[in-house]
Amino acid sequence: MDDTDNKGERIAKVMARAGVCSRRDAEKLIGEGRVTLNGQTVTTPATKITSPALIAVDGKPIAEPEQTRLWRYHKPAGLVTTHRDPQARPTVFQNLPPGLPRVLSVGRLDVNSEGLLLLTNDGEIARRLEHPSAGLLRTYRVRLFGRIDQATLDRLAEGITVDGVRYGPVLADLERSKGPYSWAQIRLKEGKNREIKRLMEHLGCKVARLIRTQYGPFHLGQLPEGAVEEIPAKLWRQHLGIGRKPRERS
Repeated sequence: MDDTDNKGERIAKVMARAGVCSRRDAEKLIGEGRVTLNGQTVTTPATKITSPALIAVDGKPIAEPEQTRLWRYHKPAGLVTTHRDPQARPTVFQNLPPGLPRVLSVGRLDVNSEGLLLLTNDGEIARRLEHPSAGLLRTYRVRLFGRIDQATLDRLAEGITVDGVRYGPVLADLERSKGPYSWAQIRLKEGKNREIKRLMEHLGCKVARLIRTQYGPFHLGQLPEGAVEEIPAKLWRQHLGIGRKPRERS
């Protein structure tokens, strides 16, 4: 359901569109009493913004929304996809090149996974791109340890249940094998937490390396490890049909 109507726009959505955080995290901040609207503490994420207003988090006014932007990032292994890690591990956002505005990731990659990670300054766009309803196919190259054949991988094509969790259809193609090691290309739409690793373990293999090479129409290509490259607005608007107008505060 669209949160925008003739009575305004939900405050959590406004915060997400301003790049403060995701809508879900905005709702958490509101629940913790850390968000104010025109000096008054916001008590519910259902609060609507109906006119120009001053929104602040921990007493600091949020920035005016900027034009939506999208970047490709080649995530190295060993970085956590979070802004703050309780275990003090190095994070993606601590290791981005200088000069970027505050950005959010579109979905996540596990700490030991690498490859394409999309970044944006618009929390609402991040939410839309990562939601299963967008139907964007994620493609990975996976190095496997353990004997496996194409027939076994084909068992994933109709979806499978592992430890009570239902996983949707996964397309897996065996590229080559040598001894106990193999390379496979895996394509999926859902992207549940640690999905590929759990599916491969269910089939009797361990994931030795996991590289995301494509997210929807966007490719990792030859982007160097640790590098960031902005995707031209015309290109991603053409592919996704979103973000055609400059964002304005309601």
